[in-house]
Amino acid sequence: MNAAQGAFDPTDAYTRQLEIFPRLSPEMVARISTYGSRETLPKGCSAFERGNRNVDFFVVLEGELEILSVDRSGKSIRVTTVSEREFTGELDLVNERANLVDGRAVVDSEVLRIRRTDFRRLITCESDIGEIVMKAFILRRLGLIQQGQGGVIIIGPTHFADTVRIQRFLVRNGYPHRLIDTDRDEAVDDLLVYFDLKKSDLPVIVLPDRGILRTPSNSEIADVLGLTENLDPFYIYDVAVIGAGPGGLATAVYSASEGLSTIVVEGVAPGGQAASSSRIENYLGFPTGISGQELANRAQLQAQKFGARLAVSRAAQNLNCAEHPYELRLEDDQRIRAKAVVIATGARYRKLDLPNYDRFENQGIYYAATAMEASLCLGEEVVVVGGGNSAGQAAVFLSRTVSHLHLLVRGAGLAATMSDYLVQRILAAAKITVQVNTEITELEGDESLRFVTWTDRKTDVSERRSIMSVFVMTGAKPNTEWLHGCLDMDSRGFIQTGIGIGGSKPLSAYSTALPGIFAVGDVRSGSVKRMASAVGEGSVVVAAIHEYLASYNFD
Repeated sequence: MNAAQGAFDPTDAYTRQLEIFPRLSPEMVARISTYGSRETLPKGCSAFERGNRNVDFFVVLEGELEILSVDRSGKSIRVTTVSEREFTGELDLVNERANLVDGRAVVDSEVLRIRRTDFRRLITCESDIGEIVMKAFILRRLGLIQQGQGGVIIIGPTHFADTVRIQRFLVRNGYPHRLIDTDRDEAVDDLLVYFDLKKSDLPVIVLPDRGILRTPSNSEIADVLGLTENLDPFYIYDVAVIGAGPGGLATAVYSASEGLSTIVVEGVAPGGQAASSSRIENYLGFPTGISGQELANRAQLQAQKFGARLAVSRAAQNLNCAEHPYELRLEDDQRIRAKAVVIATGARYRKLDLPNYDRFENQGIYYAATAMEASLCLGEEVVVVGGGNSAGQAAVFLSRTVSHLHLLVRGAGLAATMSDYLVQRILAAAKITVQVNTEITELEGDESLRFVTWTDRKTDVSERRSIMSVFVMTGAKPNTEWLHGCLDMDSRGFIQTGIGIGGSKPLSAYSTALPGIFAVGDVRSGSVKRMASAVGEGSVVVAAIHEYLASYNFD
């Protein structure tokens, strides 16, 4: 894994060689040896294969292993080599996902093999070694993503709704991929012939074995790429967390680290609404800021390090409240059983009530402003709708790369709904115009959005502009429809908490009317819609879960 030739790029993971491929000290190797066993791998012998969900951790004692990926023709290519006192592995060793690369001995080699279960003990018990290993794993995955190695190829028009959906799903799940834009790539006709494709087939995913997924659903992608969990319908978890936003991930970290068997169910990818934030600068402990996606990835990894399992791409469809343990049904009819349930499904941005609105979703209308969305509107004039922090963060981030940005606010200003540091940046930005008392009144286009009209509600003056990207970040609608009347809700659909059972004192402020079911974060009625608040609620609720599990008779 060598950095590309040319100017130094500080964001390139492969420039950090001492961290991405560290060499352990002899003393560290001696400590690690108590967790595994020595083995000899003859030249050409396979240590692990792509697609395997149960890959072990190897430390090379003598000799050399090579790590292999495949190019788009299916030919094996060397990614890197691992030599004396270096180790194999990346993030798939921490979870139950399918491995991305192959590993084999270059020469006769002696290795220390540490089985997967013992590896988890190692990174928990040997904290200094665990820190080195986990940092290397994070950088290795980042390198694979940056270089498009070990992953898949997306072929399709960049602005197609399904192309955007597929790319966003892979980005948010941290899966390496390369996008070939059929609207811009001059060699696209040759490529279609090579893979025996028609333009009507697009978008497609090309797998490493040259298999083709034609306009696949998110769940199909997850199944084929090994992103899903293999669920046992008869296993009873201590805690099932529904939703992998900040509140859900905080619950998972604290419950798993305290010895509770924990599973997190997420319909798309970790992060929730927070993952749509390009930069969060007022979250405690990150003075230079952090993207919502990066924070979510770290929290996910932290939860998995302690043994929490994460099931993505299968949204919750129903909670059977009448049975103990509780049974959760997912959208593919898989079942999860748990003694306690934490609902952390959060809220989503409200849609605008406009004709053609649904038609332009993911084809001009977006609910996130990350690097992926920014690449879709590079150098264009864009609109951000909303007056809260998410809208402000999006406006500041996008203004770096667009030609001009219009921030449309229904109210009379920003001060009442947005943090002051964002307000000051927006007012000082030459490429941002704030339009107050203003709403979008018309959307026009063909296959994708082309024109936007907005109206000043005080003057009734309208303006129509050629705009192909609108970022909607306004209002909050709770993700509670799947509960089907299981719990008490307020008038807006948020879950009522702080309720005791049968008139008794509630276990916590996050208890619902049903024993062992809790709600945290934005989905909870009366919650403060802040990421730090959701994280706090997710960590605090674990004490009540312990109390419930200790007192309840499940026989």
